[in-house]
Amino acid sequence: MLRRLSELPLLVLLMGITALSMLLPAAHAVILRDHETGRAFFYAAIILLILTAMIGLATVNRRARNPARANLMALVAGYAVLPVMMAIPFVQALPDTSLVNAWFEMVSSFTTTGMTLYDPARLPPSIHLWRAQVGWMGGLFILVAAVAILAPMTLGGIEVLSGRVPGRGAEGLSQITETADPARRVAQQAATILPVYAGVTLALWVLLLMAGHANFPALIHAMSTVSTSGISPGEGLPVEGGTFYGELAIFLVLFAGITRRLWPGSLVHDRDTRLWRDPELRLALVLLAIVPLLLFLRHWLAAVGVGAGEADLLAALRALWGAVFTTLSFLTTTGFTSADWVAARNWSGLETPGLILAGLAIFGGGIATTAGGVKLLRVYALFRHGQRELEKLIHPNSVGGAGQTARRLRREGAYLAWIFFMLFALSIAVAVAALALAGIDFEPALILTLGALSTTGPLSEVAGTAPIALAPLSMAAKAIIAVTMVVGRLELLAILVLLAPDGWRR
Repeated sequence: MLRRLSELPLLVLLMGITALSMLLPAAHAVILRDHETGRAFFYAAIILLILTAMIGLATVNRRARNPARANLMALVAGYAVLPVMMAIPFVQALPDTSLVNAWFEMVSSFTTTGMTLYDPARLPPSIHLWRAQVGWMGGLFILVAAVAILAPMTLGGIEVLSGRVPGRGAEGLSQITETADPARRVAQQAATILPVYAGVTLALWVLLLMAGHANFPALIHAMSTVSTSGISPGEGLPVEGGTFYGELAIFLVLFAGITRRLWPGSLVHDRDTRLWRDPELRLALVLLAIVPLLLFLRHWLAAVGVGAGEADLLAALRALWGAVFTTLSFLTTTGFTSADWVAARNWSGLETPGLILAGLAIFGGGIATTAGGVKLLRVYALFRHGQRELEKLIHPNSVGGAGQTARRLRREGAYLAWIFFMLFALSIAVAVAALALAGIDFEPALILTLGALSTTGPLSEVAGTAPIALAPLSMAAKAIIAVTMVVGRLELLAILVLLAPDGWRR
């Protein structure tokens, strides 16, 4: 049976998994006696399973000429096809919405962006579960794809480590490429990652329950933290009661969005390097030290200026913790804000520094993690290149050391990182211009673009002077934002490799 399933195209398998996953919210709705919502998910699951079986029978044993390229195409097609399937039970369970809005919501969830059109009170609990579940599956999908599909083609940030042209294959990926069949690689990576991914989610859920969170929101927030989607059944994390221990548990799990080394499966090239020497982790720790301190000083100086809270040490410590938690949350493109972040604003009277949060989201997390953005490794490569150039200005005949990997990172890696950064900036310009043509003002268009490209949907609520209402946007604007989310999740470099003429030649 498993051998026959392995003969199906990857996209067909993903369609079958998506259809089967609809049975969980159906069962949840039945338990809550919400039979209309349960029927919507159950009927959609049955119909889509039949459709997937028919497509599977028509495509079984069809071998691709280039399996690696076929899997990359399946990865791109997955973000085009799967959200449409996911939107079918959503629109059936919520009859007063449109298919376009439901599709937008599913694209946002599956790309782990977490941008939403709906007021939380409007959606039944089972639909909130479906949104979080889709985001959770999207995080697992990109974790598996990053190692099994993107890494062997030197995409997703691996090109910075290898210094090779994206799409040409990487040297040194012995653990990944020892299995020639891409379908088998995907299955092996999924079997390796899924138990840990599910186990971390379950452990965080239990910790949030122990911290006093309600059962259902704790589950949603656990799934959203592990996938860095930032999806919530309410207005975000709890802001009342004892919030510190729950936020501390989330804070520790968010480090999984900083470096791939905290996940099973391997990434290679420098696997012998110790965890504490990982450049992404070290850069993240530097940002976690500098940015919260600057934010804290900003609030503290404002509090002194108005003569409020000068001697309130507890309020100062809460403000510092709120800055640390929120910094890591936006750096991993999750978008949760601490309850003490609000306390810091009340303490100083200052508004949210949206530009800093947007900058953190652009930096992003680690390569081959669920986080989006430019990625810390690319930022680190550009920093080391700049550092080396300054050294050469002082000592023109000096020789850069630190080993072959560091030299490759400073030269070819920095060059490829700069290309990606330019593509990212070009994507911002194109998306903002498109949203402007759709009738959106410049500031909201820029915030929505940054949130979509970095897969940090909560930016639309906290980065501006006021939250941006997405529901009144035109259909064209929603389509532009949804496409931008997919580009941000897949990275434009992978799409360009897929469209390159060399890949189509026989």
